[in-house]
Amino acid sequence: MLWLKAFHLISMVCWFAALFYLPRLFVYHVDATDSLSKDRFQIMERRLYRGIAIPSMIATIVFGVWLITFNPEYYKSAGWLHAKLTFVVLLIGYHHICGSYVKKFAAGTINKSGRYFRVFNELPVVALVIIVILAVVRPF
Repeated sequence: MLWLKAFHLISMVCWFAALFYLPRLFVYHVDATDSLSKDRFQIMERRLYRGIAIPSMIATIVFGVWLITFNPEYYKSAGWLHAKLTFVVLLIGYHHICGSYVKKFAAGTINKSGRYFRVFNELPVVALVIIVILAVVRPF
């Protein structure tokens, strides 16, 4: 079970790394003025999303569900886990919104500002803090 926890944490760290960096790329992309830079950011965004974010998200979910199967009766009544999973679901939604922005940048139809993406970039930080506190402290 400790190996499983380790792999869950490793995949979670990789997923968050991608979710921290991808919106930062969006900031640079939307502020870029030359086509060479825009093309480069588009490639970076696609590779980061498809090559790191998606596999890491899937691994995090698989390992997390697997961990729950070790003691499902306890986890049914663990309020902290229910709250954590709520934020994980919100994070999955954020992940998919990032995917839609990757597609919009590729299509040249993005209509958001650099300021918007700077604020958007902070949302996974809030999720990380809440999820880690819920998982480690287990306040309820």
